[in-house]
Amino acid sequence: MKILNRKSALPVAIALLAMAGSVRGEEPAGKGTMPNIVVIMADDLGMMDLHCYGNPLVDTPALDRLAAEGMRFTDAYAAAPVCSPTRAAMMTGQAPARLHLTNHAPGNKAGFALEGSDLHEADAARNLPLSYVTIAERLSAAGYATAHVGKWHLSYVSRDDKDGPSEPELRPDKQGFDINIGGCFRGGPPSYFAPYSIPTIEPKMEGEYLPERLADEAIAFVAENRDKPFYLNYWPYSVHYPMQAREELIAKYRGREGPGIKNPVYAAMIEAMDTEIGRFLKALDELGLRENTLVVFKSDNGGYDGDNRPLRGFKGMLYEGGVRIPWIVRWPGTVEPGTTCATPVISMDCYPTLLEAARLAPTPDHPLDGKSIVPLLSKSNGFERDAIYIHYPNYAFHRMNRLGTMVREGDYKLIKRNDNGELELYNLANDIGETTNLARQSPELAERLERKLDAWLKETGANMPFRAPKD
Repeated sequence: MKILNRKSALPVAIALLAMAGSVRGEEPAGKGTMPNIVVIMADDLGMMDLHCYGNPLVDTPALDRLAAEGMRFTDAYAAAPVCSPTRAAMMTGQAPARLHLTNHAPGNKAGFALEGSDLHEADAARNLPLSYVTIAERLSAAGYATAHVGKWHLSYVSRDDKDGPSEPELRPDKQGFDINIGGCFRGGPPSYFAPYSIPTIEPKMEGEYLPERLADEAIAFVAENRDKPFYLNYWPYSVHYPMQAREELIAKYRGREGPGIKNPVYAAMIEAMDTEIGRFLKALDELGLRENTLVVFKSDNGGYDGDNRPLRGFKGMLYEGGVRIPWIVRWPGTVEPGTTCATPVISMDCYPTLLEAARLAPTPDHPLDGKSIVPLLSKSNGFERDAIYIHYPNYAFHRMNRLGTMVREGDYKLIKRNDNGELELYNLANDIGETTNLARQSPELAERLERKLDAWLKETGANMPFRAPKD
């Protein structure tokens, strides 16, 4: 049975928990003990799109430096191979399967099936309801100044929905953020150059480039709130379609095409994003905020326009190219500089991690599918995880994916397909490209992981594809 976490029932509990200190029983959090928190989430950035993850052709000095100053995760996963479910998981700590928000908004029509097929995709929500208590609401109740800058994509409302809230009522400023700049129903900007046609951000000058403007807004927020704890979602629209960058930077990458770069415009977009993130991080330093600021950088799903090799597949697929992402954390005093971590982590982990960083306890009646990765960041004991799961019972925008669910346990990954029940088993330790299906070679392991996966789907109350007569 799904447990609803109704906001109306929680204000008193949240306030008491905020005063009660951390889950480990420390003294109540106060000024000087509550770190500033910045979550930077790129859009559609693949793990192999950064220099520090092994791409020699793309220049990403700011993120390379962030990795050198913090911890780089090598086995990090998005909660879904598309954006909206991952963003919902970040905000709630719950798996898209539990939220029933499993596809990008607006997705396909209800019960969509490919032509000639009787397999209909699972029903999926198109927005994050106000009933869910977000991490922004938890931190705001604890005294944090909060802002969302950039892409949201959790507020889509169909024009046919006359009974529910309107799209503006589901934007970040209604979900715990004091400030919302750029967040709305859009999954990508109609243009990266002004005018953007994004209802929550107006251009300030002719020729303005969206990544630069979003960095300006992020810098302005931290500067204004430097004397109190703040939480900032800095979620660039980059590097989502449309492919647009300044011509001088595109020219730099013409002729560099090869393994790592398929499109010089895409490479230019990556570097442009990196430059603006670097400018933001420099501002943190100049404001004296580095030492007391936890910075998390990650992507919302695997790459689509880049070269994901040696990973198989791309955005919208359950192969590693669709779900494995870059993930970097810098937290002076907790994270040892220049470290790497090969323990699998997933988007839902952000919520409990930020709670523990702020020394706040979990909220009653709010199931958490993620785990705090603070023990991993500090290289201490206490992080135990049996497996991670990703459920994608929907067709992506390109409709080139097969519906299914995956589980990763240790080095092994099992994908169960919804069309015919096929099992795909891979040993990622020696086959990161998922070239050899071991399901027939190791049937007992495949069947055990299938039982575990099925039990998880039942526990989360996941919506599933269904068979129906062909049209």
